[in-house]
Amino acid sequence: MAGGRPEAQDHPPENGFRPRGPPVPRLLPHIDRSVLPSLGGFGRYQKQLVVLTWIPALFIGLSQFSDYFLLAQPNGTCVQPLGNDSNWTVASPPPALVTGGSNGTGTGTGEEGYGEGTGESGLCDCTEWKLELLTGLSQNVVTKWNLVCDSAWKVHIAKFSLLVGSIFGYLVMGVMADWFGRHPALILSLFLVLVFGLSVAFSVNVTMFSTLRFFEGFCLAGLALSLYLLRIELCLPAWRFSMAMVASFLMVGGQLLMPGLAALCRNWPQRDDWQVLQIVIISPFVLMLPYIWIFPESLRWLLATQQYRRSKAMMLHIARKNRTDMTMEPSGVLIELEQELHRKPQRSCIIKMMSTRNLWKNIVVLCVNSLTGYGIHHCFARSMMDPEAQPTALCHADYYTMAGIAVATCLALCPAVGLMGRRGGLLTFMIITALASLLQLGLLNLIGKYSLRHDTVLRDTLNRKFSVAFSIIGMFSSHAVSTLSIFFCAEITPTVIRGGGLGLVLASAGFGMLTAPIMELHNQKGYFLHHVIFACCTLLCIICLLLLPEPRGKPLPESMADGETFTRQTLLHPGEQHLLLAKIDRDYSRVHDTPLHLSTTGSATVAAATALAAVPASYALATGGEVIGNHAVANGV
Repeated sequence: MAGGRPEAQDHPPENGFRPRGPPVPRLLPHIDRSVLPSLGGFGRYQKQLVVLTWIPALFIGLSQFSDYFLLAQPNGTCVQPLGNDSNWTVASPPPALVTGGSNGTGTGTGEEGYGEGTGESGLCDCTEWKLELLTGLSQNVVTKWNLVCDSAWKVHIAKFSLLVGSIFGYLVMGVMADWFGRHPALILSLFLVLVFGLSVAFSVNVTMFSTLRFFEGFCLAGLALSLYLLRIELCLPAWRFSMAMVASFLMVGGQLLMPGLAALCRNWPQRDDWQVLQIVIISPFVLMLPYIWIFPESLRWLLATQQYRRSKAMMLHIARKNRTDMTMEPSGVLIELEQELHRKPQRSCIIKMMSTRNLWKNIVVLCVNSLTGYGIHHCFARSMMDPEAQPTALCHADYYTMAGIAVATCLALCPAVGLMGRRGGLLTFMIITALASLLQLGLLNLIGKYSLRHDTVLRDTLNRKFSVAFSIIGMFSSHAVSTLSIFFCAEITPTVIRGGGLGLVLASAGFGMLTAPIMELHNQKGYFLHHVIFACCTLLCIICLLLLPEPRGKPLPESMADGETFTRQTLLHPGEQHLLLAKIDRDYSRVHDTPLHLSTTGSATVAAATALAAVPASYALATGGEVIGNHAVANGV
């Protein structure tokens, strides 16, 4: 406007005042786009460190699947009955194998063969047993302390101990990794794994064994979590998923090696087989002791928590290892770092997630996905077992079948995620899991109810084949859901609370796996309802997955603000259109010209004229002008 007040920027500088220009964008918060490229990108040094995170994955895989051999249910032969009857032999039902995923804790489980729930009242009427194992060892914890019949519940407590320890380990060590750093959490977990893991081999009773297994699971969880964080934070966006999948392959390799190690430890002189196996599993962690000096702290975590003095030394060390000259780099990262050295460190905790709007929602959705994936995995594994097979053939066949499914899952995840992305791949595998579960629960009942009612043999054969087929498909897809949910969480959680967020998702996976020994403790009672509940959870997860963002190819969020603004994209458009949040200034100056207003005004005018006509002529002549004028003003005429 010509007569209006001139804008502030039109004034010449007065008293040394100069208008503030546009802010210069900072480089240090953009680690994937600015900092790491200036250090040589995903260079030779970072690749060497990633390889060092792969090696322990094989050892962790061995430990996570050790329960199947240490706590396997044996076949029992009664040597000394209670009465005068002759000796008799009773074989236990075949063990039900349930294994964990690539980042969970595997448990070998067996149906109760010596408890009261079997219905065999004379099964435990014996004073002395001869127990025989079918899993490679000649003696384990169950045969060592005769954990059968009235003592069989102690086996389930021992299985609980490792899983519950893992759940607490993921939660506590995740918070510790965010507050003190990834390197201290890694080294502390390593020392405690060696201490408690080796102490398990010298347990004198089952109570001591279960207690030490709890702490072993706690430390294994901290070790796996710290290595996962370091591996993710070392990589650029294009390398993250492939590097994580290599570690998953190595953990499955540990599962495949366990039967061979158990066979090598059989009939060891002067020591029980299970003690030798436990020592062989834990001893390789000694090779990680040089990590104290070799493995550095996460540069990404140092920058995100504003520890710039340590970050400067770390950046110069990485640049030297990658043979990159930081003094000549044009981006100015080192110059900006020098200017920020006065800042104080700022650490965060996972509790701050509760004050966010989007971040907590994403983490909760992934927690439910992880719990559902691992929980329904046990349902499919239970359905896959053939109760009529020989125990020896069954346990080995099921073990290697599940290991093969895990390998196939890792192989299928790579092209699926590359083609559909993280959210699309997770949604696809969850849909397959839901279909396999619903078809197994509903289609098999329809086959038995409405068809083949007279040919029972053919009906049972078809039911069995369909059940195995759906179980294999469901185990394949549920394993993919679990693995991808954990990786998804690591990508969308900010660096400052990534340990706590990842710990929540992994702890949820532990709760899912905990349903397996709980079902066995109740002798598989309520198994069908258990499967129905998890099948309903898969349908809920399919809806919730649409709320998640797509992190493929994007930088990792560093601060809480980055994680909060990491929102989802629509399925049909490349970006979100926040039309509902836009403020639009509307012009209401011509609202009196609307037809409704005009009709109302006209009606008021006619009513005024009618009233004036009823007034006496003399009074109208005296006051008419005033009345008409007042009505005209009132109606805007």
